[in-house]
Amino acid sequence: MDTVIVAAVVIGALVVLALVAVVAVKTRYKIASPSEALIIVGKKGRPVTNPQTGEVTTDLSGQKVVMGAGVFVKPLVQQAHRLSLSSVRIPISIRGAVSRQGIRLNVDGVAIVKVGGTEDFVRAASQRFLQQQKEIEPFTQEVLAGSLRGVIGTLTVEEIIRDRVAFARQVEEEAVTSLNNQGLVLDTLQIQDVSDDGNYLKDLGRPEAANARRAAEIAEANNAQEAQQAQALSDAKIAQAQRDLALQQAQFRADQDKAAAEADAAGRLAEAAAQQQVLLEQERVAQRQAELTERTLDTEVRKPADARRYQAEQEAMAQKTARVLSAEAEQQAAVAAAQADAERVRLSAEADAARVRVAADAELQRRTAEADAVRLEGRAQAEALTATGAAKADALQREAQALKEFGEAALTQRALEVLPELAQALASPLGGIKDLTVISNDGAGALSRSVGANLQETLEVLRRTTGVDVARVLHSLGGEQPRPAGAGPAGVDGSSPG
Repeated sequence: MDTVIVAAVVIGALVVLALVAVVAVKTRYKIASPSEALIIVGKKGRPVTNPQTGEVTTDLSGQKVVMGAGVFVKPLVQQAHRLSLSSVRIPISIRGAVSRQGIRLNVDGVAIVKVGGTEDFVRAASQRFLQQQKEIEPFTQEVLAGSLRGVIGTLTVEEIIRDRVAFARQVEEEAVTSLNNQGLVLDTLQIQDVSDDGNYLKDLGRPEAANARRAAEIAEANNAQEAQQAQALSDAKIAQAQRDLALQQAQFRADQDKAAAEADAAGRLAEAAAQQQVLLEQERVAQRQAELTERTLDTEVRKPADARRYQAEQEAMAQKTARVLSAEAEQQAAVAAAQADAERVRLSAEADAARVRVAADAELQRRTAEADAVRLEGRAQAEALTATGAAKADALQREAQALKEFGEAALTQRALEVLPELAQALASPLGGIKDLTVISNDGAGALSRSVGANLQETLEVLRRTTGVDVARVLHSLGGEQPRPAGAGPAGVDGSSPG
C-alpha cells in the first residue's frame, strides 16, 4: 500500500514538473510579427580595439535581433524587447524659412519614416527609442525642419515652386545621414504647400496669368472672326445655291410644260390617227358592202333574167320549130322574141343603174371619210400648235420672271449665250468667200477693223433696242472699266488690245 502511494506521488510530481516545463517553455519562446523586431539582450558583446587610438570597446553583437521568426529566451539570463518596424506618417511644417532671395516662405509637407529593416538599424534605433518610441515623430520633425530650412536658403522661390520633386530630393539627401544614424529610414517626403506672408508668390504668377488671359482673348477673337467669315461664306453659297435652284426649277417647269404639251399633242394626233384608221376601216366595210351588193345583184337580178331570157328563147325556138309552117306561130315567135329582147334590155339597164348607184354611194362614203380624217387631223395639229405655243409663252414668261428676279446676273448669262450665235452671224458672210483680195491702203488690217465695226454697230443696235449693254457686261466680266457708248472695241481704232 505504501509502495502504491509513493508511486502515485512520484507520477504526480513528474506530471507537475512536465506541466511547469511546458508553461515555462511557452512563456519564454518569443515570436516576432512581420511589423516588429525582437531584441534579445543578456549576452556580452565581443571586444573591439580601435586601431587608431588603441581603445578597447565592446560591440553590439551580444544584442540578438530577430525579425519574422521565433526564438527561445533563456530564463534569468536573457530578456526580449519588441521594437515596432511600422511606418509613421509625420507632418512637417515650417514658417519664415528664408530663401536665397531673402523671401520668407512657409512650407508644409509630410514624411513617411520607419525603423530600418537591417540588424544594424534595429540595434541603433533600439538604443535610442526602445523605451520611448513616441519620440521618433518629434525627432524626425526637428531633423527634417532643419534640412528644409537649409535647402530653402540655397534655392530661389522660382526653383522651389517649379520643381518640388527636386526640392524634396535635396531635403532627403540633407536629412538621410542624421536619420540613419538614429536607425531611421525616410521612405518619402512630399512638399504639399509653399506660401509666403506677402504677395510675392501671387505677383510671381501675374505675368503668366496675363499672358494666358491675353492669348485666350486673342484666340477667342480669331475664332469669332473665322466663324463670321465661315458664316458669310456659307450665306453666299446658300444664296448662290438658291439662285441656281430657282433657275433650274424654272427650266424644269418649262421643260415639263413643253413635254406635257408635246404629250398632249401626241395624244391628240394619236386619237386623230385612230379615228382616221376607223374611217379607213369604215371605207373598206363600205367597199365590201358594195361588192356584196354587186354579187347580190348578179345572183338575184342578172342570173334570173338570163335564165328567163334563156327559157324564153328556148320556148320561142320550140314554138318556132313546132309552128314553122304556121304564120301565126311565126308571128307569135317574133312577138315573143321582141318581148324577150325588150325585157333583157330593161333588166340590163336596171342592173347597170344599180351598179352605178352602189359605186356612187361607195365613192361618196370614201370621200366623206377622207374629208372627216383631214378635218380631224387639221384640228389635232391646230390644238397641238396651240398647246406648244402656250407652253413656249409660259416658258418665256417664267424665263422673263427669272431674269427679272436675278437681274444683271441672268442678263449676263443670256448675253453670253447669245454671243456665239452673234459671232457666227457676223462671220458667216466671210465664211462663204473662197478667194479674197483686199484693196486698201491699210492692207489686211482693214478687214479686221471692218468686222470690229460691224460688231460694234450690232452691239449698239442691241443696246438701243433691248437696253442690254453687252459690251459693258463683257468688260465687267473681264475686270475692265466699261467704255462709253459709241467707243470702238479694243483693237478696232488702232489701239493695242488689253
